Amino acid sequence: MHSTSDETHSSQNPSEPSLESGSEEKRPGGKRSLHKVQMKQRVYEEDGLLLKKARSLQGEDQVERAVVIKALFRKDRYLEEPLSEIMSLAETAGAEVVEVFSQNLERSHPATYLGKGKIDEIASQLDQLEVDLVIADNDLSPAQERNLEKVFKRKVIDRSQVILDIFARRASTVQAKLQVELAQLHYTYPRLKRMWTHLERFDGGIGMRGPGETQLESDKRIIQKRIQRLKRKLDDIEKRQKVTIRQRPSDFVVALVGYTNVGKSTLLNKLTGSEELVEDKLFATLDTRTRKWRIDGNRHILLKDTVGFIRQLPHHLVASFHATLAETQNADLLFHVVDASSSSAERQITAVLKVLKRLECEDKPTWLVLNKWDQVPEDRRAEARGLERAAGNVIKISTVSAHSGFGLEELRSELLEFLRKQNNVQSLTIPHARGDLYAYIQRHGKVIEQESTDEGTEFKFEMAAVDISKLQSLYPEGFPPPEEEF
Repeated sequence: MHSTSDETHSSQNPSEPSLESGSEEKRPGGKRSLHKVQMKQRVYEEDGLLLKKARSLQGEDQVERAVVIKALFRKDRYLEEPLSEIMSLAETAGAEVVEVFSQNLERSHPATYLGKGKIDEIASQLDQLEVDLVIADNDLSPAQERNLEKVFKRKVIDRSQVILDIFARRASTVQAKLQVELAQLHYTYPRLKRMWTHLERFDGGIGMRGPGETQLESDKRIIQKRIQRLKRKLDDIEKRQKVTIRQRPSDFVVALVGYTNVGKSTLLNKLTGSEELVEDKLFATLDTRTRKWRIDGNRHILLKDTVGFIRQLPHHLVASFHATLAETQNADLLFHVVDASSSSAERQITAVLKVLKRLECEDKPTWLVLNKWDQVPEDRRAEARGLERAAGNVIKISTVSAHSGFGLEELRSELLEFLRKQNNVQSLTIPHARGDLYAYIQRHGKVIEQESTDEGTEFKFEMAAVDISKLQSLYPEGFPPPEEEF
């Protein structure tokens, strides 16, 4: 079932309780101590504050019945299934979606997100639907969230909270867990004042005076200290990763980027013969995974599977996952993987490009890989190839099916040819004691001539410019600086 309505005006009956932005329901003074106790029932773990609400869906055995609500703005109305993504997100987070409600709006209502009539319609059905949770497919302001919880008398979360919860569920490494917690705390911090407003009202303070101030400021300090600690830990991890990257063999690196659940992990497995986790779920991969892909008898490259992107990815997540996403920045080439069979492919491409721009990777050489090509009907294939225009300045386009293997051999040979076209002819004499340099030339280049002398072995070989540059860093004395012109 799906209920949709149009909002033509937002007038409110004066006799109805006011729910203006920033307003709070005044509670009887006799309940003050009870509310104070309830607010203090927070989850303080050994490293800081984690709000119960931020972890609301994390119980693996807990399945919450939920309804999804969405304001359909003008840009959403041309989509075939505008609610499919938030429903997938909710199910991935562990909720059972029993009903969806949407309303056509030019902009969201500042107090209640949707119009009053629609809110009342939803509220009247929640008991019958036996709903535990209401999920909004947009980010809510603290005032909107609070007002909706008053009307619905149920927990209300927004799109960012659902995504954060999924990331928390999926995080398996220490780095990923730290990154998720940092994003959650950034999200929680501006909402603290709203959580303590009911305490301020009983003590008549202007602004932040009253007993609520002490606990509010205490919570703020706890979160600020924890944020600083997490940032320091993640900075240390990133520094170690940079050292590791510098010490790696100088291989050509291709990073798989794209929207979540487009088949990047399946493509990694097929191309490299690995057996990484593959699930038909959003954000199955949070940590970068690197595998060798042998593209020729004597040459391999490193293929990296990165975290998937999504529309309206919370900016705190992008900032918190900087160390993980830095792998994209360090790649020599990007494979932008797209689900060519999806009706939302063009919109997904746009979302990915926005994140790449935030990572300052928009100018990195990019190869468009149209995956799931075997699921694209014949009469839509010309249209699907036109996705190249939406993808911006790509150097190549390939059509493949990671599941069936279609097009993967062609992709390999085209990449090999692309790398060979970047080759330069180089001559170099290598000392007999430097067997590591000989192995590097064999692995990354094509030997044309070689001759043994008293000083070492003279090589003439073809090699990509990027690999020659890395060879020069390994053996700078073999590459004398150019003579100065006078």
